[in-house]
Amino acid sequence: MDLALITARQVVILFVLILTGFACVKTGVLKQEAKKHFSDLLIHLIIPAMIINSYLTSSDKSSLSKLIQAFGVSALLLIVGFIVTYITGLPLKNENAPIAKFGCMFSNAAYMGFPLIEALYGSEGLIYASAFLTVYNIFLWTAGVAVLSKKANLKEILHSILTTPVLISVVIGLVIFIFGIKLPEVIQKPIESIGSMNTSLSMIITGMLIAGTKIKTLFKNKLLYFIISVRMFLIPLICFFIYKLFDLPSEVSAIAVMLESCPAAAITSVMAVRYGYEENIAAGSVVITTFISIFTLPLMAFLLSS
Repeated sequence: MDLALITARQVVILFVLILTGFACVKTGVLKQEAKKHFSDLLIHLIIPAMIINSYLTSSDKSSLSKLIQAFGVSALLLIVGFIVTYITGLPLKNENAPIAKFGCMFSNAAYMGFPLIEALYGSEGLIYASAFLTVYNIFLWTAGVAVLSKKANLKEILHSILTTPVLISVVIGLVIFIFGIKLPEVIQKPIESIGSMNTSLSMIITGMLIAGTKIKTLFKNKLLYFIISVRMFLIPLICFFIYKLFDLPSEVSAIAVMLESCPAAAITSVMAVRYGYEENIAAGSVVITTFISIFTLPLMAFLLSS
């Protein structure tokens, strides 16, 4: 029951933020053109700060072996998600299929998942959750960008991926964590403050997208049902069966399964703007899968603990 309440509270907060972005557009406070600038700010500054900040915490060195396990299990389950999405997405011929596949591949692990992990496993659980987020971000800015990119030149794609601020911030964060580097407060606090804007701005952008969306037409799009079935049901169930079948390390693996069971990533909407895909399906998938997660995440937590 506690987990269900925590999940419901997180979803309500998300929807309030989405409604804020929606209201700002409808009242004329923000113009639709602003979403592109907000997206650039999010990708080049706010998300990198959030990633670096996740490593600015002291940890017990004895947990290093579990941390390594967390990296391995996280990579395994994320790859499973990619394979499931690839196979089930083969029949899709729609020009917006790449953004639908992106929505299936990447969950909203940081915002929806982290509060749940902290409630279930405490501060130590957040360290393993950070390992998942590290692998997640590496995959997002490599495989995810490759799925969405319209560039034909492989060299250009690789250059774009390797020079992205997000991937660079992952490397910086790992160096800080592994070597126990302590940043001065005058540097750490600004990084923390900027990173904390991630959820708010992502959801406001989503609300701005919805403001220009005809909700009735959204449910006529078959891609939405593809995202719901794969992201919210198929991938979590397959990950759970792998967890049980191979008897993976219980704590770190349960955390990875929970994070992989979260709804579609909020950044799906941002990526739709950035790469020129239909914004309606991206924004709709974030909102609707988030609502469904009110029921699916507590169920997954129950299955993992049983």
